[in-house]
Amino acid sequence: MKVSRFIAVGENIHCTRIYKVGGQFVKAGKDGRYAISYDAGGKPGALSVPEAFTKTADWEAGRLKHCAVAIWQGNYGDQAAGAAYVQALARQQEAAGASYLDINVDEFSTDIDENARMMKWTVNAVQKAVHVPVSVDSSNTAILRAGLEACDPGRNRPMVNSVSLERAEAIGVAARFKAAVIASAAGERDLPATPEERMANFGRLMPRLQAAGFRPADIHADPLVFPISTDGGNGKRFLQTVSEVRRKYGPEIHIVAGLSNVSFGMPNRKLINQVFSWLAVEAGADGGIVDPMQINAGVLSKMDPEAEGFKLARALLLGEDEFGAEYIAASRAGRI
Repeated sequence: MKVSRFIAVGENIHCTRIYKVGGQFVKAGKDGRYAISYDAGGKPGALSVPEAFTKTADWEAGRLKHCAVAIWQGNYGDQAAGAAYVQALARQQEAAGASYLDINVDEFSTDIDENARMMKWTVNAVQKAVHVPVSVDSSNTAILRAGLEACDPGRNRPMVNSVSLERAEAIGVAARFKAAVIASAAGERDLPATPEERMANFGRLMPRLQAAGFRPADIHADPLVFPISTDGGNGKRFLQTVSEVRRKYGPEIHIVAGLSNVSFGMPNRKLINQVFSWLAVEAGADGGIVDPMQINAGVLSKMDPEAEGFKLARALLLGEDEFGAEYIAASRAGRI
């Protein structure tokens, strides 16, 4: 399948992102101090880990929120080093074909005002490094507003991730700043389980977006992805909803989703994510909230549906491989 365009909303500048302490990227130097290693434009870079992070429960559990470290350094420590790290992540995603760069700082702090400042700082740092617009991602409208205020009006319009029946107040914020929107199928109080529930939620959300001035091309519908490990039917229900959205709302609306959510709890997640993205495009999607280094138009165009790994992942995602037994066995055997 030739994929001519895939709207990759790069997901790598998130304070939720974890590296393993002592793993490939987070190691102690000769002085015993830990640093995060990264590619600084073809040469090795290192970002020191401050004590504010080595004295936490996450650290004791062997986890480090590396983007949060960079943002902390950029505001409270080595400002140049923090900005350089965030900008390196931005450049990598832009070079891989990202259409937007999603920025989420919600887990930086429990203080909303502080998070709003961190959002502004991160948006500004990213915009100094790349040309693609940002996607401002938060569950809090004050943080969304802060990010949008920092967006450069001279470049392509930013995006809000996300609006929904649950987050209806974000519609007005996005409209005020003339942002595109990711429109989630979430309900006012719960998440939809079936394609019918998803479409019913879209049926109530879309008129609100239209009334606020959003055209179909401004809207990126998110039918919501749930892990295949918790329910073998989750993949197929998502794909059915994608087809229904495309049929009902026509060719101009965009369809994206957090496609990597499908693989939580499974081995060889990269393969599952890529095959799921391929299936989503086949069903009518034209983008995703993804790591653009792993999922982009070029990668999807080169995939071979006849390869063993592809077939096994597809069977898993379509609910044909009960409990993922065949896929897991093949992964353990090293065949995929």
